[in-house]
Amino acid sequence: MTSPTLDNFTRQARAEGFDEVLVREWPADLVLAPHTHPFGVSAFVERGEYWLTVGDQVTHLKAGDSFRLDRDVTHAERYGAQGATVWVARTN
Repeated sequence: MTSPTLDNFTRQARAEGFDEVLVREWPADLVLAPHTHPFGVSAFVERGEYWLTVGDQVTHLKAGDSFRLDRDVTHAERYGAQGATVWVARTN
């Protein structure tokens, strides 16, 4: 099995209707309080780990994991000791 590439992630995201792709670098031990975004997200954790909290559901995401989040969904984020690199596709 081959590792995902940013080019493949971008191609797939655009094919699914996402109009923006970013590479986000998050520092170690960063905690983001509950917040929302005015865009939907499809994301892939390229490096590191973090915990995504939506309501009472906490998901531990590690390198190789992916997730989706609809626009205007309240969520919180906590990044691990190594920080994280996350490829993020947005639909604005």
